[in-house]
Amino acid sequence: MALSKNTRGVFFAIAGGIGWGFSGACAQFLFQEYGLDPLWLTSTRMTCAGLALIVVALVWYRRALKGLFSSWRDIVQLMVFSIFGLMLCQLTYLVAIQYSNAGTATVLEYIGPVLIVAATCFSACRLPTAREFIAMGCVVMGTFLLATHGDPTNLVMSPQALFWGLGAAVTAAIYTISPGTLMQRHGSIPVVACGMLIGGAALCLVTQSWNFAPEFGEGALDAEGFVALFVGLILFGTAFGFTAYLQAVKDIGAAKASLIASVETVSATAFAVLWLGTAFEAMDFVGFVFIMSTVFLLANFRSEEAVRE
Repeated sequence: MALSKNTRGVFFAIAGGIGWGFSGACAQFLFQEYGLDPLWLTSTRMTCAGLALIVVALVWYRRALKGLFSSWRDIVQLMVFSIFGLMLCQLTYLVAIQYSNAGTATVLEYIGPVLIVAATCFSACRLPTAREFIAMGCVVMGTFLLATHGDPTNLVMSPQALFWGLGAAVTAAIYTISPGTLMQRHGSIPVVACGMLIGGAALCLVTQSWNFAPEFGEGALDAEGFVALFVGLILFGTAFGFTAYLQAVKDIGAAKASLIASVETVSATAFAVLWLGTAFEAMDFVGFVFIMSTVFLLANFRSEEAVRE
């Protein structure tokens, strides 16, 4: 019996969120066990996932993929999205994981929607609504609790983790805003596929990240690390995660899909605790609740129609 469109959309939104959360845990595992460089990991993740999604686009969205490069305006917009949105979002997120853990970095990244609200209010020269104002307050309180556990004289999170986590939130907001109507004109999968490939290739060339590539074999990146990298992080966490989420957006709409896909934070935290043995204190979870409550407070905020990291 065929699934209804709504049921299928909910399933894929959950699957995409779990995939993203698992990819964060895989990144934490690779940092902890193999000391991989985030520059190399980001460029490899994006390039490989971009190639996988390009194959999908060539099979099912060839006309849209070709149309994406038919206008200089679209090409410039794609470049901005690829480098200043998608690539920086991926890089800051992975560096935040390196300095903290998958759960904390993922929750901090979810400050991004509140930054979008603030930017929208500023550009429209209006004050936040009551719901938006409460969401901003929740973000401030949640970040404060994560960073200090309620004691302003004691920073329990490293300054680097806080800096890169907030950077991931800022770049996630840029990533959401920067494509504009590009996805509406050409479809999500062609835009994200090209964005992944362009962003990964640009980072690789600019930073010469191949100089930070790990050695393969015993004593370096062994079979377990290889599986975590290429199966967990790239194929399941990135290529499948994005494809599943985009299908959910198509089936049930961006607002509902993004709300359901916020299971990513639960997924990332659960994998960090159960698989990697990461320890969280009660105040960490209180901070998580404050920040994630903004997802529900802003569920009807209509400016967030683009696809996230």
